[in-house]
Amino acid sequence: MKKKLIFLLGFLMLLVLAACGDSETDTASSSDSGENESGDNGEVYELQFGMQPNTQSNEYEAAKFLADYVEEESDGQLTISLYPDAQLGDDLAMLGQLQEGSLDITFSEIGRLGQWVPRAELLMVPYVIEDFDHIERVVYETEFGEELRNELVEEHGLRVVDTGYNGTRVTTANFEINGVSDMEGMSLRVPEAETLLDYAEYVGATPTPMNFGEVYLALQTGQVDGQENPLSAIEAQSFHEVQDYIALTNHVVNDNSYVVSEQTWQELPEDLQQILNDGIEETADYHTELFQSEEEELIEFFEGEGVTITEPNMDEFREALSEAYPKYYDKIGEGAEEYMEVIDEARE
Repeated sequence: MKKKLIFLLGFLMLLVLAACGDSETDTASSSDSGENESGDNGEVYELQFGMQPNTQSNEYEAAKFLADYVEEESDGQLTISLYPDAQLGDDLAMLGQLQEGSLDITFSEIGRLGQWVPRAELLMVPYVIEDFDHIERVVYETEFGEELRNELVEEHGLRVVDTGYNGTRVTTANFEINGVSDMEGMSLRVPEAETLLDYAEYVGATPTPMNFGEVYLALQTGQVDGQENPLSAIEAQSFHEVQDYIALTNHVVNDNSYVVSEQTWQELPEDLQQILNDGIEETADYHTELFQSEEEELIEFFEGEGVTITEPNMDEFREALSEAYPKYYDKIGEGAEEYMEVIDEARE
């Protein structure tokens, strides 16, 4: 009887010890899970945001808004350091750094992401996008946009969180432009970008690639007849001093998307992911407001400076540029024309 009692007591002690061990394991597992869901562990996350624009730009002002937002909302647990003036390279170089995980955030036009997902380039082709509302619908409200963003995250480590308006490209000259025929034979400075080279070529101008810093002197001396850029760039570079006319050709709508490294995103606790996401959404709206209000003011400014503003016949320009579309279909391959149909259907 005594032996049976001793055996029974020993068995009960083993059960108690086993239960304690399971409890500790459950507690540890719960603790590990909690670290991924919340930043309450006190660790500070310092992100780097690289960009090409300088400290006087709307883009920098918007990025500063984001940095202030996340620091305040996270009580200092999430901070963002800004690196303007292309300190970390051009836009493609910085996107590559996001993929490597050596940079956390940068700006990019959606179309520039065509380097990784070719169909994205359609959004940069002249006259494919009507206005900023149109590009937002395409990127965030269509299957085309959803699949594009998912592919960028899953296959290339680039998370497009939200998009701000960055101005619409117009054309300046020393003569009035009211239709495509007025551009026939003019020497038009454009960046070394296929879509903008095509703009010049298909309206009958002579595309003249040139370093941005050389454009003012080239316009002043008559080396080129005109150039194309958003209104903000025309004012910032004082091109209106050496060009008498601005034609609202509106051939490309510039966006600036806030792209986050997927490596960075996954390293952040869920509560800080939410703060960063919310911050970028608010910042993109502020970014858009900065450019839209500036454009309204700049039209009045240029007219006050004696510049003549014209509004050309857009149907002529769209028809001329539509001749360039088949080569983009060939480059993108299967499904390209269907993608274009989806983009076109997103117009209002």
